Amino acid sequence: MRADRLVATLLLMQSRGRVTAAEVADELEVSVATARRDLEALSAAGIPVYPQSGRGGGWSLVGGARTDLSGLSATEAQALFLLVGPAAAVSGEAKAALRKLVRALPQTFRADAEAAASATMIDPTRWGERDRRRPEMVDVLQAAVIRRRKVRLTYTNSSRQRSERLVDPWGLVDKDDIWYLLAGTERGQRTFRVDRIVHAESTEQTAERPDDFTLAAAWDQVVGEVEQRRSTTWATVLIDARFVPILRDHFGRHCHPHGEDDDGRARVRLAAPTPLDIARNLAGWGSTVEVLEPRSVRAELARIGTELAHKYAGEQE
Repeated sequence: MRADRLVATLLLMQSRGRVTAAEVADELEVSVATARRDLEALSAAGIPVYPQSGRGGGWSLVGGARTDLSGLSATEAQALFLLVGPAAAVSGEAKAALRKLVRALPQTFRADAEAAASATMIDPTRWGERDRRRPEMVDVLQAAVIRRRKVRLTYTNSSRQRSERLVDPWGLVDKDDIWYLLAGTERGQRTFRVDRIVHAESTEQTAERPDDFTLAAAWDQVVGEVEQRRSTTWATVLIDARFVPILRDHFGRHCHPHGEDDDGRARVRLAAPTPLDIARNLAGWGSTVEVLEPRSVRAELARIGTELAHKYAGEQE
């Protein structure tokens, strides 16, 4: 995981004082390009890592940082943990590395560093289409999570209704380049899509958070509820096995291959909220895919086919 490499790179620089990208690549068994990107990521995050050009140049850890990281300022420590913290949700090694790193920090920095490490997580499984632009207000929300400050939001829901809310920010989740804010409200825990937040302003009011709250557990609960709503209709289809990866890309975790049929085609179970949602995804496949059941999905496909035939009848040359 990248978090492991970043921590290892930082400690390697501490032990040697100055390194080149080639030396880091050789030590960590990665490409020179990967090592250079990791060094640049540390520097861009505000860690005192700087390139030095010319003969005998390389990358240096500036400011006298030691193995106990006492040379890092509070801001630099937060920057490091914001950078490597998200990977701890999906890597046991990264989580262990972060625990050791926390113990190495000066006591006065530990609370904020731990908050930074748990302020965000990554869920790599996508829902729907992706928007790879990182919302600018993520930094504002991250800071509010770490400082435990209430945030005043102007939010537009899926029905385009706008509302003003004062929330307790608990954590942020990056789910395949779409960001979500988990927060406490008067009605309990709520999840907000960050790209629907019109305005966010951190206040000086102290945010409350349950003592037993963990971002990973809270997100698991959100995912479970969403997936339950998204899998109310199941269909069984037959398709050439080579196309199964494409179906998996369209349906995500709701695509389950179940062996082969008598004619050698793959049998696949697919799920979506409604029969129409499944039919819309499959209509473009034409006869390449055969829906075995349920009848409701077959009926929707027949209806879509009839509509298209009517609309474009007579246009063939």
